[in-house]
Amino acid sequence: MERARRNEASKNAEIARIETLIRSLQSDVEAKQAEAERLGQEHVLAVEAYEDAVDRAEALQAQADAESARAEAAAQKLGILITEQYRSGKRDPALELFFSGEPGSADDLLSRLGTMDRLVEANREVYADAAGARDNAQSLSAQAEVARAERDRRKNDAEKKMQAAQTAAQAALVALETQSEHRDVLEAQLAALRDTTAITVADYQTGVEVRRRERAERIRRERAAAAARAREEERRRQEEREQAANAGGGGTGGNSAGGGAASGGGQVQPSGWVRPAHGGVTSYFGSRGTICSNGYCTASGHRGLDFAASCGAPIYAAASGTVTFAGWSGSWGNYIKILHSDGSTTAYAHILNGGYNVSYGQRVRAGQLIAYAGTTGASTGCHLHFEVYRDGVRVDPAAHLRNRGVRV
Repeated sequence: MERARRNEASKNAEIARIETLIRSLQSDVEAKQAEAERLGQEHVLAVEAYEDAVDRAEALQAQADAESARAEAAAQKLGILITEQYRSGKRDPALELFFSGEPGSADDLLSRLGTMDRLVEANREVYADAAGARDNAQSLSAQAEVARAERDRRKNDAEKKMQAAQTAAQAALVALETQSEHRDVLEAQLAALRDTTAITVADYQTGVEVRRRERAERIRRERAAAAARAREEERRRQEEREQAANAGGGGTGGNSAGGGAASGGGQVQPSGWVRPAHGGVTSYFGSRGTICSNGYCTASGHRGLDFAASCGAPIYAAASGTVTFAGWSGSWGNYIKILHSDGSTTAYAHILNGGYNVSYGQRVRAGQLIAYAGTTGASTGCHLHFEVYRDGVRVDPAAHLRNRGVRV
């Protein structure tokens, strides 16, 4: 760099080279972030497609079971009619044949009835209903089997898409860190080359170090401020609980359906589970209209629990486990998933940009600070969107937490 400064042509060439390097770093970050966003949205859509496939398979099987029950009931009804004729003395070779052995199933009974023209004629409506229900049950069972195969395929696809999204998110993070690490050096070199004063290598190195320290200090201050807000929020809630207890209220409200004590965000309950955030619930699991924001739209329905949280508010691990995803995921924005020992998975969406406090593969404890609330993805304001998965399907988080003694 110092040699280049002494020669105008060399200096200009070095400036052009450094500018190209800076643009290359930026382009690499942008390309990897775009790929992470694309694969993250594919992950979201794959999860939704799997859940739809699960719903379809279960609905078809329920219909098949209902038709089987109807076939069984109709066959038994027809059998009762025949039995009455037999007991009344109206015997003929067909009836003797019918009662020559015990039918093993409703299908066997219907098969026998189908050979008895006289009796079928007399009870045609009942027989037709039974036979139709049997045929429907068989058809629906076949459709349910196909739907289950599609369900399993969709589940594998969702798992692969999650892994691809995680890999892309990690690559984007590495590119961003690489850019942050080298850009300070490159920009300091540019400044030195463009400076007409007698800047020295020591001055240049000092400038690089100053920038690094400033960035580290900014991150430290942001995290300290978030932690202070969390402590203040917990102190305020503790005062409210004590005031309510002193007034004879017994706390800040019962734990409906849960049977446990009231809990603030981050407080570990005897079950080992935690309320993942402070603030009240603003939207429960269930139906809700589509929301579009930041270039993303959510599907109809709301398969999570929204906690009111200011930008930068702390998010806690709902239970101990292992981080299986930490990165961008489409309409969920910055997103974390944690696998727990009971087989369930919890997820935390719309995290603040740069608000991760844990990384992929990390082991976390219940109540550990894992991130800070934001409004990334399809979100219209800072909050925590919290999800619980069972066998890859999102279930009601409120019921899940209440069953573990956590007040929501």
